[in-house]
Amino acid sequence: MDQHDRPSRSDVEEAVRTILLWTGENPDRDGLRDTPKRVTKAFEEYFRGYNEDPEEILSTTFEETAGYDEMIVLRGIRFESHCEHHMAPIIGRAWVAYIPNGRVVGISKLARVVEVYAKRLQIQEKMTAQIANAIDSVLQPQGVGIVLKAEHFCMTARGIMKPGTDLVTSRMLGCFRDNPTTRQEFLSMIE
Repeated sequence: MDQHDRPSRSDVEEAVRTILLWTGENPDRDGLRDTPKRVTKAFEEYFRGYNEDPEEILSTTFEETAGYDEMIVLRGIRFESHCEHHMAPIIGRAWVAYIPNGRVVGISKLARVVEVYAKRLQIQEKMTAQIANAIDSVLQPQGVGIVLKAEHFCMTARGIMKPGTDLVTSRMLGCFRDNPTTRQEFLSMIE
């Protein structure tokens, strides 16, 4: 969407005010008077991933690895996202692995790529693929493995109401897909 097509901040605040009215609340009462501004500010934070480029984040790499060519795994990266169907929270953890092909990236960059995609309206399957594809495209490693485990509030706090249920998705590329031993080594590191 073009920046010129986006609603203004005051448009968003007015929409929140309308939702408050729709629920039967009085948006002018003391406790709710600033809620439209607070919700708009929170949405800016929840969806800041639309303003970040994951490929740019991964572009700074290091080639001084002394020939390191074994698996690199960053485990249990906590993320918060929102489902694109109900805008309900998705709370989870990501395991990101790759086998370098001559260059590595700082580990904080892996966590930032997870964060960029999490801070967009998502379905977990797409987010899993996006993370793997970005790492594969920029780093061009021997392989990439991604596992996400998350609780979806659209299922645990509404609808079917099954708290404690989590969804597990994975994406394996290169040697993680082609080599069962590499895949198993990675999956054995998932808690």
